[in-house]
Amino acid sequence: MNRLLAGSVASSGFDREIVLGTQSALEVPQLGELLRYWRQERGKSQLDLSMDTGISQRHLSFVESGRSAPSRDFLSIVSDALNVPLRERDVLLLASGYAPQYREQSMDAEQMAIVTRAIDRMLVQHEPHPALVLDRHWNVVRTNEAAPRFFGSFVDLEMRPKPRNLLDLMFDPAGMRPFVEEWENVASGLLQRVRREAVGQVLDAELQKLLKRLQEYPGVAELKPLLAPQSPVLPITFSRDNRRFSYFSLITTVGTPQCITAQELRVECMFPTDAEQRKAVMSTAERYSR
Repeated sequence: MNRLLAGSVASSGFDREIVLGTQSALEVPQLGELLRYWRQERGKSQLDLSMDTGISQRHLSFVESGRSAPSRDFLSIVSDALNVPLRERDVLLLASGYAPQYREQSMDAEQMAIVTRAIDRMLVQHEPHPALVLDRHWNVVRTNEAAPRFFGSFVDLEMRPKPRNLLDLMFDPAGMRPFVEEWENVASGLLQRVRREAVGQVLDAELQKLLKRLQEYPGVAELKPLLAPQSPVLPITFSRDNRRFSYFSLITTVGTPQCITAQELRVECMFPTDAEQRKAVMSTAERYSR
């Protein structure tokens, strides 16, 4: 495990702001507003939600309007049906007067040990190719040894602010951008990934700030959506000094997360697109290990 690329990411508990995904206010919104938001976000009417949960439409309407108080079981059933992320489930609980149920743990916390050990094994096993652990805002929280070695061969990572953000690194003209072939297509694909891979498929306030920051880089606002795909993946090809490295990524998430941190972590493993590159990387890695 390597922290050079990652930097440090502080664990945040419930003393920090807890807000609706698309809201920037510090106060907890009204429960009815929250339930209506998530129901509409999922394209559900009260009748649809009633059919999905077995809760009467009348009771759902009464809770949304504030005429009835929900039980914890009610909130759990509705959250499951609407695929509400764990972080936002705690917002629903707080808005209903209940204590938060889920926790945000440091990756080094004892409660996260089973997940952390599995992730560390993945990082080691993926050598000599880059692998990174990202939080929900694309900050790098962990890497294997190959990742900073690879990205550090293009840019001075010590000059990047911590926590290091992978999207900033890819979009910044002073970062990896000059070394990415067909950067416009790659950037468009990455922007699509931000929306597709957002926890709960909803952009929270911090992700919206990140997207706004990315839009301020030259040429980003003029990017066009990708055309119809010609291959099963969109590889990213890095080039420098007549050397080319082409990778595509596989993303791993925790299948049954029971805490906020476990749900929001993503492991991105970069795989070479051809056998010749794989051999070249293996050969280089062998020289480093001597």
